[in-house]
Amino acid sequence: MNTLYRLATSSAMFLLLSSPAAMHAQYAPQQSPPPDYGQHGGRWNNGRSELNEAQRRGFQDGREGARKDYENHRRPDVNNRDEYRHPNVSRGLRHDYREGFQRGYDDGARNMMGEEQYRR
Repeated sequence: MNTLYRLATSSAMFLLLSSPAAMHAQYAPQQSPPPDYGQHGGRWNNGRSELNEAQRRGFQDGREGARKDYENHRRPDVNNRDEYRHPNVSRGLRHDYREGFQRGYDDGARNMMGEEQYRR
């Protein structure tokens, strides 16, 4: 009787866990950014030559930092990002990197949260 009970329980669990609803819950796509995310970068996002490499890299890293904060439900604050406080660039490029990072973070946070919700 015990073996029959285990077999019935195992079969029932298999059927339940392999149902379309369970498969969707397990393998559903991650929450993605809003549809217009990335469209408001202006001159900072299109890689024009008037921006140096440190500014472009900072901008992209800032947007990525804002995305991570949004996905992890953290309060948006550029000063809480290690990449901003301790940039991995030479001392002479830190100002440009931080300037780009700040703009990228602000742009990303506004796009994720909406203009009204994100105020620096």
